[in-house]
Amino acid sequence: MPQVKMTVNGKPASGEVEGRTLLVEFLRENLGLTGTHVGCDTSQCGACVVHVDGKAVKSCTMFAAEAEGAEVLTIEGVAAPDGTMDAVQQAFQEHHGLQCGFCTPGMVMSARALLAENPTPSEAEIRDYLEGNICRCTGYHNIVKAIMAASGQDVSTIAAE
Repeated sequence: MPQVKMTVNGKPASGEVEGRTLLVEFLRENLGLTGTHVGCDTSQCGACVVHVDGKAVKSCTMFAAEAEGAEVLTIEGVAAPDGTMDAVQQAFQEHHGLQCGFCTPGMVMSARALLAENPTPSEAEIRDYLEGNICRCTGYHNIVKAIMAASGQDVSTIAAE
């Protein structure tokens, strides 16, 4: 089996993978990083979003071998080494942007990508960007509110659903 090498959450990572091994499988099974979730196996839910070389990707649509030499960031690498949550994680907690938590890693990773591209997105832009992420619990209102809060915007302008 071929060997794949990449940097995951700032640390070198490698392992033997079959050509058909998905990045999400490599992260979860080879590296034990189970924060990246598999929700649908069809790239519809967004629970598996990670950053590869700074871009948000659904890791169930990418082979591990395609990440050879790449910088990969998973939800486990978002918080500071001392456990301090980043602004998006903190906003999700403060504004109740999660319920069961299954979609949360993918939502946080997508939100971070959005804010990197657009530091002050509108409510409509946030909803549009999250179109590929499914939450079966919250109805998105508090997720949108959390992302706006993480961007430093006034969340009182968001109408209740």
